[in-house]
Amino acid sequence: MALTTPTLAPAPRRAEQGGRRHRPPRTGPRRPDRPGALAYAVLAAVIAASVFPLYWSFVVASHDDNSVLAGSTPPLIPGGHLFENIQRVFELSAFWQALGNSLIVASTTAVSNVLLSSLAGFAFAKLRFPGRGFLLVCVVVTVMVPTQLGIIPLYMLVTDMGLYGKLSALIVPALVSAIGVFWMRQAVEENIPDELVEAARMDGAGLLRTYWHVVVPGVRTTATVLAMFTFMFAWNDYFWPLIALPPENGTVQIALNQLAAGYYTDYTLMLAGVVVSVLPVLVVFTVLARRIVSGVMAGAVKG
Repeated sequence: MALTTPTLAPAPRRAEQGGRRHRPPRTGPRRPDRPGALAYAVLAAVIAASVFPLYWSFVVASHDDNSVLAGSTPPLIPGGHLFENIQRVFELSAFWQALGNSLIVASTTAVSNVLLSSLAGFAFAKLRFPGRGFLLVCVVVTVMVPTQLGIIPLYMLVTDMGLYGKLSALIVPALVSAIGVFWMRQAVEENIPDELVEAARMDGAGLLRTYWHVVVPGVRTTATVLAMFTFMFAWNDYFWPLIALPPENGTVQIALNQLAAGYYTDYTLMLAGVVVSVLPVLVVFTVLARRIVSGVMAGAVKG
């Protein structure tokens, strides 16, 4: 019997390119490039430009009026008169009452807009009834009408209802907004599947129960953003409160206008009032910041 010498299989050749070992291309997702120094510089400039007006208001509010007007260069470093100027704000005007009025109006309109707009958005998105499309068009068209065109009819209506001079003159016309209805309608249409609503109805849930247990959890983030925007709009509104309320029972914007009125404008006093008036908005934004950012970015394109 002849013996055969075993032979080894030939080793695979290594493909080399330019003296380097060839590696197969990556098939997984590419890691996104990190932003460069220019991107960080632009972001820093935008943040500085956004924060500087508030910082400068704080700086001026912390000085006395003589030091602000004495030099040709405005101060850029905080002084030591902030609490003194804030105390003068509350002594020279009914600022506590103005803050309370603005808080009542802004909070009430924010809650009512979220509730009524989400109910209307649920009806327009998921319910079938005659004239639904026409009514939605009417709601959207009202967004294009400038607010100033409706001031005189609104003033006449508020006066006839006996609401002039009361906070209800600001609350009742702002209980629901057309943009809020359209926004919540889009949120319900995109986030709540029809099958989920039908499943709730088949399980015996009524319209209100379906709205509360199915619709509200699905649009909670969008509702939070709507509440924040409504709160800010009502808090910063100046034109309609100036018409509908007397100066002694005004909102915070009317109180700031009174601080700036007269032959001589005390800028430290006025900007101290501005600093105080901004604090509630900053607190609300800080509490709701995470939901607000996620709601604004909900429609962003994912890379």
